[in-house]
Amino acid sequence: MPGWRASAEFAMERQFALIELLADGRLHSGEVIARHLGVTRAAVWKALKKLVEEFGLELESERGRGYRLRIPLELLNGERIRSALSDAGRERLAALNIHRRIDSTNAELMRLASAGIPSGTACLAEQQTAGRGRRGRTWVSPFGVNLYLSLLWRYPLAPAALGGASLAVGAVLADMLHGLGAEGLALKWPNDLLWRRRKLAGLLLEVAGESQGPCHLVVGVGLNLRMGAGQGREIDQPWTTLTEVLGERAVGRNQLAGHLLEALSQALERYGREGLEPFLERWRAYDAYLGEPVGLAIGDQVIAGRHAGIAADGSLQLDTPTGRRAFQAGEVSLRPLESTQA
Repeated sequence: MPGWRASAEFAMERQFALIELLADGRLHSGEVIARHLGVTRAAVWKALKKLVEEFGLELESERGRGYRLRIPLELLNGERIRSALSDAGRERLAALNIHRRIDSTNAELMRLASAGIPSGTACLAEQQTAGRGRRGRTWVSPFGVNLYLSLLWRYPLAPAALGGASLAVGAVLADMLHGLGAEGLALKWPNDLLWRRRKLAGLLLEVAGESQGPCHLVVGVGLNLRMGAGQGREIDQPWTTLTEVLGERAVGRNQLAGHLLEALSQALERYGREGLEPFLERWRAYDAYLGEPVGLAIGDQVIAGRHAGIAADGSLQLDTPTGRRAFQAGEVSLRPLESTQA
């Protein structure tokens, strides 16, 4: 019913207003919160409880002084993101759309692509309710602590020409973070960024278009920044955050989003001109499992062998008992095996 929808939307706006008030991590009294939200003191506790239950935010309280977030939030801000871009980067960025909550930034751009939005349109969100990883996995997306970013790029090429784009994007992501001081990064074919064998970021690339071109590509990046153990409890593999990687050198969330958009837009533009070749050596320098025994899962089958590097077309080369075989991105997943299984 329209009245109910309006009421629900108003309640959600009030929740976001509360998050914006508390984002600084300072103490705010119940009286200040009530006045800010335009509610009674009795309603303040209900609103605070909802922050914990619905948004997964951790609150602290001090008797007689008020409430605060245990970990302050740096909410996404378009002006601050654009200020981190070079002049050329701002020219490449056609539009910057920021959502408080969305199902998936990739899904949003894939929906809008058919409506003709321009190449260089970016979509970011504070939270995803249906974030997606590769092979249909869920991407855990708690509110305000990580980066969920997607970028649309259009090409006159056939979709098949973009088969190596995930490697190009992975290489520039690793390079960008290395430039900010991140040491020990590694790439797991075809689209995971690791630190000490724990997942730091993942990529989801989706392409659509005519069989002979043109086509459009949506690059999605999920980068763990400050996620707490409780917020990441649903992740089914070892993971880490950029805060752990960088320590005291940690970079602000908006500045990092700007650096990422700069690197992605530059790489996607270059890929359209030169293909995968300029990015191959950069990717190989971060190769996590080169020379190691691995298992490639294809459906229910696992093919054991030794990781022999990346071919010129971006395929994974695997030395097996029957000889060297190549596997294309999107068909397999890479899992390290114990050396005794090689």
